[in-house]
Amino acid sequence: MSESPWILLLYSLPTGRGSARVAVWRKLRKSGALPFKTSAYLLPNRPELLERFQWLAQEVNEAGGEATLAIVSELEGLSREDMIRQFNEARAADYEPLSTALSALVSRQRESADDAVQAEVEKLRRRYREIRQVDFFDSAQGGNIEIQLDRAASLIGNRDPEAALQVFSTKEFSSKTWLTRPQPAIDRVGSAWLIRNFIDPQAEFVFANDPGSQPAAIPYDMMGVEFTHHGDDCTFETLLKRFGLVDPGLRKLAERVHDADLEDGKFQTVEAFGLDRIFKGWAKLGVADDEIFARGFPCFDALYAVFKTPSND
Repeated sequence: MSESPWILLLYSLPTGRGSARVAVWRKLRKSGALPFKTSAYLLPNRPELLERFQWLAQEVNEAGGEATLAIVSELEGLSREDMIRQFNEARAADYEPLSTALSALVSRQRESADDAVQAEVEKLRRRYREIRQVDFFDSAQGGNIEIQLDRAASLIGNRDPEAALQVFSTKEFSSKTWLTRPQPAIDRVGSAWLIRNFIDPQAEFVFANDPGSQPAAIPYDMMGVEFTHHGDDCTFETLLKRFGLVDPGLRKLAERVHDADLEDGKFQTVEAFGLDRIFKGWAKLGVADDEIFARGFPCFDALYAVFKTPSND
């Protein structure tokens, strides 16, 4: 890691240069730079990003303004973790419209076979790639969008996704290491609980954004892997089907995970929404991924205890 991890661009343009001001602002926004007070922007200290700021500084100077570049180690006492969090929050705001649009597309595709959906998915995928290029610290929301895109593409390419699902034996998955994305929320925590309790009691869990980083581990809830979203199913539902788990209590729990994770209203349940917000809140507070699992598993124990036995209420 660089001792001075940030590049700071400070600039000013003379009054009356509105078009130049707009042009610079658009390029700064496209670059993924983080606004820092008035006319100051921040990027990670990487060679290609330094070059981007150098071109912008030249553009400002040619427009009659003034631009200064500085390589800095910290800003007003903010830690590196604070700055990374701000970058990730900015990218999450960029991803949010994609998430909303993808949820609407999936709902529409489930209700009717609309061939126009494919073009819309590709348009959203292109926008996702643009944002991903400036998602410098691999925000959790970026991984969530990958899952949503994969799900949308699966619905387009396979009208009956269950027909292609292979059923596995739990005997094949004993004492394995399972890998998922960092900052786990409802589907990843719930799926880990399901794995530990019904599939692989000796399972160990690790966290990374790239499945290739630990090739011996079994990836789940990641784009393009075996155990992830398929068709209209979240990962928890996929695991139930892939391992032939027919427990009615697990099915009820799966419906809650589905609704909280996908927010498509399919089962009209609400019990898991609060858990999802709590898991995400713990991640924002910096709680370690394995600690989120440790705290989350008892929550699923309690929900399952409610759903596995018919209520007397």
